Amino acid sequence: MGLMDGKIALIFGLANKNSIAWGITKRLHDEGATIALSYAGEVLEKRVFPLAQEIGCDFVEQCDVTNDEQLDAVFAKVAERYGRIDTLVHCVAFANREDLGGRFVNISRDGFKLALDISAYSLIAMAKRAEPLMTDGGSITSLTYYASEKVMPKYHVMAIAKSALETITKYLANDLGPKGIRVNAISAGPIKTLAAAGVPGFRLMLKYSEKSSPLRKLVSQEDVGNAALFLASDMGASITGEIMHIDAGYNILGMTLTEEDMAQLD
Repeated sequence: MGLMDGKIALIFGLANKNSIAWGITKRLHDEGATIALSYAGEVLEKRVFPLAQEIGCDFVEQCDVTNDEQLDAVFAKVAERYGRIDTLVHCVAFANREDLGGRFVNISRDGFKLALDISAYSLIAMAKRAEPLMTDGGSITSLTYYASEKVMPKYHVMAIAKSALETITKYLANDLGPKGIRVNAISAGPIKTLAAAGVPGFRLMLKYSEKSSPLRKLVSQEDVGNAALFLASDMGASITGEIMHIDAGYNILGMTLTEEDMAQLD
């Protein structure tokens, strides 16, 4: 018997086999959830459909999360097909490359609006549509990153978007809590994904995180998938409004020094 037997999980943001969304999808599926998938654009179609077939998922819908009509259509199809949603997973984020890197003060107004709309407001838009389908309560989980809390080089406009996402998480948790709907976010350490490839200096971030995190390791898709499973299942039944760090302990550090750095202090 699986932890998600009989549950319907709608997952937005699957891009390819290396995406965090795929790690979450696999874990929920492995524990018995019926999976419904949404992806961002036609360019991803050839990557997403084979993954859906791998887990026997025949509900795969393209959706531009900045378009209310497209969001309405996806949730209407879910309602018609399944009648409800038990778990909603938000793995959606985007920023123009020119608004990452460079100087923070050079973030464009249009780029700021775009990053906040896709990466943060979309969680509100999805939650609004999921609420009437979560008739027996439910779980909403999104993905954030430590740059929302502390300055991380070159993350710039996406850091602002993730900060907004975390605050939205808390406000949604308060708003939807009386209906038994829990809202949480997972703050994952750096993982090699399609989205991460667009962050300047990402390879250095990976190397430094592995050397300086307390566990001296990088986290994986599977690690995040396990956390998402915990939050979506009855094991997380009393957890809401939380930002769960899955980052090998990196977030607890005040000064991040490698062993080589520490040796110079002796």
